Amino acid sequence: MTTDDAESTAWFAGDDESPVDRIREGSADAPADWPAQAVEAGFAADEDDYYERLREATVEAARAAVDERERADDRQLLHAVRAMDDADRVANELAERASEWAGTLFPDAGTGVEGCRAVAARDPEGPAEERVVSLARRVVDLDDESDELEAFIESRAPVVAPNLSALAGPVLAARLISLAGGLETLAKKPSGTLQVLGAEDALFAHLRGHGSSPKHGVIYTHEYVRGTRPEDRGSASRALAGKLTIAARIDHYSGDYRPELEAELEERMRTIRARADDDEGGADDA
Repeated sequence: MTTDDAESTAWFAGDDESPVDRIREGSADAPADWPAQAVEAGFAADEDDYYERLREATVEAARAAVDERERADDRQLLHAVRAMDDADRVANELAERASEWAGTLFPDAGTGVEGCRAVAARDPEGPAEERVVSLARRVVDLDDESDELEAFIESRAPVVAPNLSALAGPVLAARLISLAGGLETLAKKPSGTLQVLGAEDALFAHLRGHGSSPKHGVIYTHEYVRGTRPEDRGSASRALAGKLTIAARIDHYSGDYRPELEAELEERMRTIRARADDDEGGADDA
């Protein structure tokens, strides 16, 4: 590499890009004496000044990368599914309190979130009823927010992770992304790890010798696992986790939709579930 070539690839060279952009996107075929070149080019007064400017530029580049990453679509799904779960949990907890309180004032008060909806529609009389009705309305607002967050997830997950959403459903896909910490992190995990995401407590208890190894984590909510007889759920979980891992990798690295994954998973599940019919047939013959 000539001196001119080295200068042209230096992070402090060029007028068309900022130093931060060149640090984030630039490259060089070989190292060079960047401090000396920076001083010679008039970019820095001396070597100490060069390294101070380099520190400032790299910190700014890191900050820009973090901001960009946090705004990424998979991060938005992560926050949405966590907010949905929080809103649903708090709504149900407050609904218990509101229903208990409402029962002391309204003999016909119902229970749960639906009971709160009825209380929220009342015209309160007196300070106590005002507070109960107000609390019930907060429960309703939280429940509605949870529903709206779910609708957001169902609309965005197929865009962010089309294959994962097709196999797992949008909400479960978003939940897996959330548990992993992002689509890229999920894509890099082996299928055995994806299989037990959400069952970390049980897994750690097993590793300490206090329980059996979990067969599945949050993917239990998938019909292919939940709807399979208990003795075959381990096989169903492994089959589902394997395809979900492939789907996550395709979504992250290429993003194109592969409908054949669904067909392959369906065929595998038919094979697993056929065992039940074979076992019943064998029992009848006996």
